[in-house]
Amino acid sequence: MNAQLLIVEDDTRVRESLRLAMEDEGYTVAEAESAENALDQVHSLGAPDVMLVDLMLGGMDGYTYIREVRREHDVPIIVVSARDDTHDVVAALEAGADDFVTKPFEVKELSARIRALRRRTRTNPDREVTEIVLDAAAHRRLILCPERGALRLAGEEVHLTLTEFRLLCELAQNDSLVLSRQVLLDKIWDRGFFGDERIVDVHVRRLRTKIERDPADPQLIVTVRGLGYRLDVQS
Repeated sequence: MNAQLLIVEDDTRVRESLRLAMEDEGYTVAEAESAENALDQVHSLGAPDVMLVDLMLGGMDGYTYIREVRREHDVPIIVVSARDDTHDVVAALEAGADDFVTKPFEVKELSARIRALRRRTRTNPDREVTEIVLDAAAHRRLILCPERGALRLAGEEVHLTLTEFRLLCELAQNDSLVLSRQVLLDKIWDRGFFGDERIVDVHVRRLRTKIERDPADPQLIVTVRGLGYRLDVQS
């Protein structure tokens, strides 16, 4: 079955051109001319496999739309925008986007990024199910199960995006080892994210707000100045 894409773009010509290009790549494509219309589609039809979202939309903007989607869904989201200022990139990632592609772009590159996102599957039935205890404190026991795509905090599931989940798994499976930003880029984003290592910092910051005892003083995901990040299991 072909991957289902939802294009959220208010410029009719851009939206139709992108739809035709993605259909030529073999995707099944739905369109939304506004964030409000896109939310209606998601609520009525369910989340697609991947979303392509412009930032500057009439009515609700792309940042707000991404945050609304993230309340309920971890569907991969790629921002496709003419805005390329660092502030715009970071703000989109902070809102919950997984990747950022600047217009104009090569269709083959965008298609490759979609495939890379979809490879981040959370389940593998052929692998033995293991649990990794990240924080053993009785009142906030934090348990990661990579094969089941689950993270539980004090018995309650923690909602992570696919990128956040894969980042946490990579750190957890290299417990106590320092992983550089470039290594994490290569592993999590495959070919990387236009060479900008700051995407790693943004996602680490988001992840810390969800799993650290005190995000302002992180003890689980530790920054090793000049080198990268290390995960220290908490007892």
